[in-house]
Amino acid sequence: MTQWWWDPDTYLELMSAEIPAFVELQEQTAAATEGVTVAEMLELGIGTGETAWRVRAVHPAARLTAIDSSAEMLDRARSEFPDADLRLARLEDALPDGPFDLVYSSLAVHHLDGPGKRDLFGRVAAALRPGGVFVLADVIVPEDPEDQETPIDGDYDRPDRLDDQLGWLREAGFEATPAWVHKDLAVVRAWTTNG
Repeated sequence: MTQWWWDPDTYLELMSAEIPAFVELQEQTAAATEGVTVAEMLELGIGTGETAWRVRAVHPAARLTAIDSSAEMLDRARSEFPDADLRLARLEDALPDGPFDLVYSSLAVHHLDGPGKRDLFGRVAAALRPGGVFVLADVIVPEDPEDQETPIDGDYDRPDRLDDQLGWLREAGFEATPAWVHKDLAVVRAWTTNG
């Protein structure tokens, strides 16, 4: 995956402008983590911490570990979450050692191609405790092309269809179901079947 540079000072404004349902996506991501007992959680692509704030509100006692491929974004996240274990890493890199009760990601995984997503889903399953939960919130290829709202560059952005991703999650050992779908956005809740 190509490295992309994001400006932490303008990231939220950019996401809100490009993704009309950005705030709702964040809220739905946090809601999909409810009902899980979480001591250890991992975020894939913490960015400036928009999702982490919401998920931490649901799981205030959980220890947060997170990765991001942008040093600038991690610096911003470190200022917001000084007690978290934040690491510079790409989605293709080895994940931090678990096991985790919860792994979640918002608006990061669509930067991987199909084989990259399949590989990541297998590594996420291996990083979770038995019965652990993975919440994936991201851009998808909608069934109706009229529902495409998020700008996609075709190079750095590589969304896939929701049904394909659900199949890849099941191949990785998850039970998976959409928790929320809105046009070209989806939140999927997946849980390991080995617990």
